[in-house]
Amino acid sequence: MGSMGKVLGVGLVVGCAVAMCVVAGTMVGKRVKSRRRWTKVVKVLEEFEEGCATPVEKLRQVVDAMAVEMHAGLASEGGSKLKMLLTFVQNLPNGSEKGVYYGLDLGGTNFRVLRVQLGGQRSAILEPGVERQPIPEHLMTSTSEELFDFIAASLQKFVEKEGNGSVALEGKLRELGFTFSFPMKQASVSSGILIKWTKGFSIHDTVGKDVSECLNQALERRGLDMRVAVLINDTVGTLALGHYHDEDTVAAVIIGTGTNACYLERSDDIIKCQGLLTTSGAMVVNMEWGNFWSSHLPRTSYDIELDSESPNPNDQGFEKMISGMYLGDIVRRVILKMSQESDVFGLSFSKLLTPFILRSPLIAAMHEDDSPDLREVARILGEILEIGDVPLKVRKLVVKVCDVVTRRAARLAAAGIVGILKKMGRDGSGSTASGKVKGGSHTKMRRTVVAIEGALYTSYTLFREYLNDAIADILGEDISSHVVLKVMEDGSGMGAAVLAAAYSSSGQDTL
Repeated sequence: MGSMGKVLGVGLVVGCAVAMCVVAGTMVGKRVKSRRRWTKVVKVLEEFEEGCATPVEKLRQVVDAMAVEMHAGLASEGGSKLKMLLTFVQNLPNGSEKGVYYGLDLGGTNFRVLRVQLGGQRSAILEPGVERQPIPEHLMTSTSEELFDFIAASLQKFVEKEGNGSVALEGKLRELGFTFSFPMKQASVSSGILIKWTKGFSIHDTVGKDVSECLNQALERRGLDMRVAVLINDTVGTLALGHYHDEDTVAAVIIGTGTNACYLERSDDIIKCQGLLTTSGAMVVNMEWGNFWSSHLPRTSYDIELDSESPNPNDQGFEKMISGMYLGDIVRRVILKMSQESDVFGLSFSKLLTPFILRSPLIAAMHEDDSPDLREVARILGEILEIGDVPLKVRKLVVKVCDVVTRRAARLAAAGIVGILKKMGRDGSGSTASGKVKGGSHTKMRRTVVAIEGALYTSYTLFREYLNDAIADILGEDISSHVVLKVMEDGSGMGAAVLAAAYSSSGQDTL
C-alpha cells in the first residue's frame, strides 16, 4: 500500500510540473505576442514621426517655395495656389486717430458689434460691446434682405443704448468697420462682391452682390446714420490693430480653427494690377495662405486620407497640416491605425472611427499633461473615446503622437512666416535693400513685427514655443532677434474699428 502511495505522489508531482511548464509556456507565448504587438504599434509611431520630420533644411525649402508662390500669385490671376487677393487697404492706422468708431464682426454663425473711442496717441477705449450673438438659424438660409435687416436692427439697438454718455456726432455719419470672413472679391476698400457662402450659410440672392451695399441699404431702411467705411477680413483687421499699436508691424497671421496671413506689399511688385495703384507705395495683400501647396511639405498617408475624405479635397493643403480644425483628426487617425494593428487600446475603439471627435483643445490638454501618471490623457481617452484602462506606456505613446503632429504644424507655420519675410526682403538674406537700414559703415537689420492671433498660438503653449523656436532655427539668432511676434486680441472687432478711423474723413489729424 505504501509503495502505491509513493507512486501516486510522484505522479502528482510530475503532473504538476508538466502543468506548470504549459502555463509558463503560455505566458511566454503571450509575452512574445504582446511584444510583437507592441513592436507593431511603435513601428506605426516611428513611421509617422519619420514622415512628419521638419529638419531645418526642409523648412528652408518650404520658405523658398512660399516666397516663389507669392511672386507667382502677384504676377497673374490664377498664377499660383496662393490667391494673393488685393484688399485696397493702403493706409494703416498709426495711433493718431481720434473719434468714435464702430466694428461689426460677422465671422461665422455669430456676430458682434462694438464701439471704440480713440483719443490719439495710441489710446483706445473699448466701450462695452455686444457679446457674440448667434445668427438665428432660419436667417442663415433666408433672403439677403432679412439677414441684413436683422444685423441692422442689432446695430440700431446698440446705438440707441449709447444714451448721452457718448460723444455727440453733430450731423456726421457713424463710421463702421465691417469684418466679413467669407470668400469675396474686393472692389474697393469699402466694397466687395460675395463669391460664395461657407460655414452653413446659404442665401442665394446675396451671391454676386456687394456686401457693404446690402448692409448700407438695410441701415438706410432703418434711418440709421451709419455707413460701412471699410470692408475687410479678419487677418487684415489683425494687421490694422498691430499697426495701430506698433508701426513696425508689416504682416499678420491667424492660426486658430483655420489659418491665413496678410502683409504689406510694395505696389510696384503687384504686377497683376499694374496701373491701378497710384495713391500710395504699398497695399495690404490677403494671401489666403491656407491653400499654399509645395512638394516640400512633409505629407503622410494620414494627411492624404484626411484630404480625400474632406468636403474640399486638394484644397487648403497647408491649412490641413497646421490649423486647429485638423490637428486632432490627424492624431485620431494615427491612434486608430495603432488600435487596428494591435489590441493596446483594448477591443472597443468604435469612437475612434468618428471624424473630428478630438478637438484641438483636447490635443493640447493631453500634450501638456504634466501629471506623472498622465491622468488627463487617461480622462480624455476614457470620457471622449470611451477607451478605459489604457496602460501608462500606451498613454505615453498618445502624448508622443500629439507632440509629432503639433510640432510639425508649428514649424510649418513658422516656415510660412519666414517665407513672407523673405518676400519682403526682411529675412536677412540681403536679396533686396528694403529690410536693411543703413547705419554708418554697416547695414543694420530693421525691426520687423508680425501680429499674430488665434487660439492655437495664444492658448497652446507648446505650439507657440515650437513656432518661436523654429523661426530662430531658420533665421539664426542674429536675424531672428530683429523679428518680433506680437499677440493681438480681437483684430476682427477692434481692428476693423481702428481701420475705419484710418479711412475716416474726420479721424485723421490734419497737420
